[in-house]
Amino acid sequence: MAFIPSCVLGFSSHGLPTSSFNESFIRLFGNDHVIFLDDERKSVQISLDQSSGSGFASQLTYLYSYVSASIKLPGNYTAGVVVSYYTSNGDEYKTNHDEIDFEFLGNTGGRPWTLQTNLYGNGSTGRGREERYTLWFDPTQDFHSYSILWTSTWIVYYVDDVPVRVVQKIDAMGGDFPSKAMTLFATIWDGSNWATGGGRDKVDYKYAPFTAKYSSFVLYGCSANPAREESATDLNSFNGLTAERKGRMEKFRIEHLTYTYCNDRSRYPTPLPECNLRGKSS
Repeated sequence: MAFIPSCVLGFSSHGLPTSSFNESFIRLFGNDHVIFLDDERKSVQISLDQSSGSGFASQLTYLYSYVSASIKLPGNYTAGVVVSYYTSNGDEYKTNHDEIDFEFLGNTGGRPWTLQTNLYGNGSTGRGREERYTLWFDPTQDFHSYSILWTSTWIVYYVDDVPVRVVQKIDAMGGDFPSKAMTLFATIWDGSNWATGGGRDKVDYKYAPFTAKYSSFVLYGCSANPAREESATDLNSFNGLTAERKGRMEKFRIEHLTYTYCNDRSRYPTPLPECNLRGKSS
């Protein structure tokens, strides 16, 4: 991922530079399970087996950003396996952390992966905002891009440049909208207790190692390091999707949305406030 030192131009995700692992990341855990796929270290593989999961994290923290990576998921039987790409500040804020998630939930042999998005602000973990989707392609056969745009008032999730979810900050959300600097993470781990069938289908390590591959790293944002003087004015110039992109998102959601917290009355008899917006948090 590349750090862009100037944040004064109008934001566009097109043409942003990519960078290598060494320029932007450090190993997080399962160090011997994090391996490079090319000499320039622009592609990396993380894996899960019975001994350990693995992951990596950005070297810097960022307050508002556009992050993207191309990811190829493990194939065959992957029940209980969770692959993630997300921003969080849980290490710095133990009781009031922020988080913006892509989570890929494995499945039994022959069944597709599930994509889940979620977000938390100020420790609002008791008010999960999960959505789940199918994909229009097989994510185990090739790399596909997954991107998050995060500004002071918007969060947009993209898959292959198609917006799949939009969250707009409104006053009634209070502190539930992420607003503190975060680190970017990528992990693979054992989520047997919840990821597939609500925990019914567990990781079967006879199919291990489970490997996820990441490449084409982009991180456009402003470092939260107080020694830097950049602002995120270009990101904050974003003011919602164009009509064409809204149409693409609506088509995706009609065809691929399988669950949204906005429609779950067993969890939220009164929908969370942003659900009243047109499109129900999308």
